[in-house]
Amino acid sequence: MQKEKKILAVLFIATALVILFNAQSLARLEGITTTTDIAPTSKIIPTGVPEVYGKELSLRYDDVSPQDPARADLTIRKLGQMDRTLSLEGEKLDRYINILYQLHNGISCEYCCGARSIIFENGEAACGCAHSYAMRGLAKYLLLDHGSELTDEQILEEIGKWKVLFFPGQMQLKAGILEENEIEFNYINLASNRYRGIEDGQSAGGMVGGC
Repeated sequence: MQKEKKILAVLFIATALVILFNAQSLARLEGITTTTDIAPTSKIIPTGVPEVYGKELSLRYDDVSPQDPARADLTIRKLGQMDRTLSLEGEKLDRYINILYQLHNGISCEYCCGARSIIFENGEAACGCAHSYAMRGLAKYLLLDHGSELTDEQILEEIGKWKVLFFPGQMQLKAGILEENEIEFNYINLASNRYRGIEDGQSAGGMVGGC
């Protein structure tokens, strides 16, 4: 009986080690580190229709998803086209620079280019990837059509939601690290440059759309 118990104990430990090894292997295949807890997707991924502008632009957050790359690319191009066709001046240009370059240290693509921000200090485009076109385009649209309704913080937060959709794997990892450090979860803390680099060399895959 004692011998059987020892055999069962050895089998139990061996099974546990196999399960752990398989879990770590799967995580590596998915490009996700196992050294830090990953925030659940449901906690950070926005869904549904954007409240202020979704209907008028026929946009849903769900339009950008790794499950439908073609639809995601179409949506990213749609947002990016506004950057190419809309222009700002005066007070709206000043707000644009504040939102994208100054407020909470601005916002960047971060994971597909190393630019300090998606714009330069003078408001000119600083990054040519599709994600930056999309974020700049949305910022311009919101300032032109809803600038009187939304604060700079609210616009930055809204742009941050789309950045989370563009980089869901990286944002899940970052959200987990923010939580470990007891930093409040909001889309500015998660997506702006305020805590850029907090991952400290850890990486996770999952970019949606091309650079």
